Amino acid sequence: MASSPESEGDIFEKLSKRADPKAQEEKTKAIRERERAQYERTQRRLEDLIETNSTLPCTISSIRVLNANRTRRGFLERIFKPILSSSQERRYVLSEAIHDVLIGAEKLRRFDIFKEPISLFIDRPSPTDPSTSPTDLEFFLSVQERPRIQLKTGTDVGNAEGSAYGNLILRNVFGGAESLNFDASLGTRTRSAYQANFSTPILSNPDLQWQIGGLASSTQKSWASHEEVLKGGWTKFQWMAKGGNRHEIGYNGAWRQVTGLSSNASPTVRTDAGDSVKSSITHTWIQERRDNPILPSSGYYMKTVSELAGWGPLQGDVAFGKLEMESQAAIPVPIPGIRGSSGVSFSAGLRAGLLYPLALDAGSNPQPSRINDRFQLGGPADVRGFRLSGLGPRDGADAVGGDAYAAGSANLLMPIPRVGADRPFRLQTFINGGRLLALKESGRREEEKPDSKAVGESVRSSIAELGNGLPSLAAGVGLVYAHPVARFELNFSLPLVLRKGEEGRKGLQFGIGINLL
Repeated sequence: MASSPESEGDIFEKLSKRADPKAQEEKTKAIRERERAQYERTQRRLEDLIETNSTLPCTISSIRVLNANRTRRGFLERIFKPILSSSQERRYVLSEAIHDVLIGAEKLRRFDIFKEPISLFIDRPSPTDPSTSPTDLEFFLSVQERPRIQLKTGTDVGNAEGSAYGNLILRNVFGGAESLNFDASLGTRTRSAYQANFSTPILSNPDLQWQIGGLASSTQKSWASHEEVLKGGWTKFQWMAKGGNRHEIGYNGAWRQVTGLSSNASPTVRTDAGDSVKSSITHTWIQERRDNPILPSSGYYMKTVSELAGWGPLQGDVAFGKLEMESQAAIPVPIPGIRGSSGVSFSAGLRAGLLYPLALDAGSNPQPSRINDRFQLGGPADVRGFRLSGLGPRDGADAVGGDAYAAGSANLLMPIPRVGADRPFRLQTFINGGRLLALKESGRREEEKPDSKAVGESVRSSIAELGNGLPSLAAGVGLVYAHPVARFELNFSLPLVLRKGEEGRKGLQFGIGINLL
């Protein structure tokens, strides 16, 4: 039967109409909800099946990792051999066997040489095999190896610097989750930086790592009228304690040059110009309990970094002890009438550091600190509302750094209206401040250098002075974006308390960092 011209017109009219975006979105949402419901039903059936048979006696006859073609057999055996040995020594039930094998799978995931997910399959061995028993089970882990070579290039803008970078990663170099990293960058402040780093797990344990590397860089430090050229190397041993705390102990050796002085460089900068060699050992301790390190809404974080340079057999021509600590805590703020998380949180952070001059040998006096070892404070990544290195001692126009500092911040973060609490955007209001002080003998060279007793007294008086009076303060509001790699902030700041010579910054500031104050 032939269709009428009117009905054909209606069809063409319907086809020519654009789909309603809202209806299309609702349709897509409904499809996703059905898929999620089906997945949840499948997961529940699997959980019920495992729970029903959880007490079933079993023995792990083998654990096989499939498709790990570039990974050494001996490396994998170190992970799963203890599980197999334990299975032979005592009888497992199914839930215990699955739990132990999944612990091994989690170790594989943490090496970052396999793509996610890592799938687990269970089967019974062939009944014709005389070496098997009726309780034997075979476990299979199906993996997909990440590409051995990864190359990334890009540009960064932030913290008063623009740069272009390149990163080359060689994964699983010798089949034991080793990695070799090459980094290169060129920028407006860090004119050039080149770094190579080799890391390897120890005894197939992702919680035990050894690293060795080297670097060469040239950085323009406009706040102190000079350029620093650095060449050196390091080695580190990292491990995680049972409580989840991370430790790192290492050795650093570096040849530093304070060069490229501007015509108006201060006497302090000119005195420290030239070459110096730093040889030091360091220890870092980290306790991470935040729900999200980039945008925390609950939990706390603590970190200490200790460094000993030039003392005793370490040699070098600078000697000091250096300690820094950092902490942060965040709590969610409930809002009446909103069920679940409101997305509003309050966080507070504190940082402090001390540099203690030491003698190079038993027969000499402590060495005054140098400009490239002292602390700098101020800028969009720590104390907002101040220029880069805008806090602390100055010699003329140069920020020459300090030997003791303390800084703190209080932040209130709120979801952006109509954006939602589940998005990585927040509005923030903050107040932060800090003080940076030099020891009385720091920053100058005199014929009569202070002895150990005088240095100790100066350190004690400087620590006491940190709490004397109000710190330099600034407050403001801003927009925060929590990218998976770093935190981006655009803030409007207003300095409230300034000391003589310090440089505040009223207006917009853009900052990038991981652990911002």
